[in-house]
Amino acid sequence: MPLVKNGRITTDLFVGVADGAELPGDGAIMVTAERFLADPEALLRRAGKVGVIWPNNRDLDDLVPYLDRLAAVALVFPTFRDGRAYSQARLLRERHGYDGELRATGQVLRDQFVFMSRAGFDAFEVRKEADADAFAATMKRYTVFYQPTGDGRVTALNRRMLQRHSESAGQ
Repeated sequence: MPLVKNGRITTDLFVGVADGAELPGDGAIMVTAERFLADPEALLRRAGKVGVIWPNNRDLDDLVPYLDRLAAVALVFPTFRDGRAYSQARLLRERHGYDGELRATGQVLRDQFVFMSRAGFDAFEVRKEADADAFAATMKRYTVFYQPTGDGRVTALNRRMLQRHSESAGQ
């Protein structure tokens, strides 16, 4: 699957390692939550970056102690109607301060790119290369938002308040 970062298709540096498969000696790996939690310290000690695929029905509390040492967390959208990974993304970014790669995987639809980005995702596994172009176009289309999130963008309300403050200061 193509990986979209910064609005374009990029090379995925992480190699997916199946449960029970031998780990490469070095290089970036992506493992399941089950494999990671079986022996997190051993995985984190190896040479190379570690990422974990975290299902949306699993509690983040099990992952939080390791966030500062994880290079990537892939949150799973099993269907487009299941939005639990949005909540997980916001919790990871806003409550737990995770600043590594936050990847959306599974049913990642172009209609949801903006919402996913606003929730904190910065990488997207897409099914088609055409989705990368759609992502770039979609992200440029919307510049003003009403809802506050942890992505640092100023909301429409805050823009109005800043404008009124600067107007009243100028008089």
